[in-house]
Amino acid sequence: MQGLWTNAILWTPISAALFAQLLKPFWSWARNGRFDLRTIFSAGGMPSSHSAMVSSLATALGYEYGLGSPLFAMSIIIALIVMYDARGVRQESGKQARLLNRLVREFFSGQPVSEEELKELLGHTSTEVLIGAIMGVLYSLVVAALLDR
Repeated sequence: MQGLWTNAILWTPISAALFAQLLKPFWSWARNGRFDLRTIFSAGGMPSSHSAMVSSLATALGYEYGLGSPLFAMSIIIALIVMYDARGVRQESGKQARLLNRLVREFFSGQPVSEEELKELLGHTSTEVLIGAIMGVLYSLVVAALLDR
């Protein structure tokens, strides 16, 4: 169990994702002029914490075991799948939720609707995924450099 708490390859990507989530209110403030703490707990938005996590994991594995290792190869494949999903499938789900919410509002205008609205901000733009991925790589390299001292 002790090895779990000292496993840098586990904790570096997790902390990279948390760091990305903590940056979201600052991005919100820079973009909208409003510091919104709720963005820390939301899916979607800038930067993609999913991308930060999986790119951080791939970087940590590549750094530790080499770019030719099977672990690095697997982590790259998983990272590509996660980032594709964050950009593609989840972004499209958000667009569908927006349209369905609008249709329900228009159809039931003036009448009480008991159903909760669908969450619209689910996925990421390509830029959000790219910035998250770059952030994850840089984060892992900084942590690796600090741990090597």
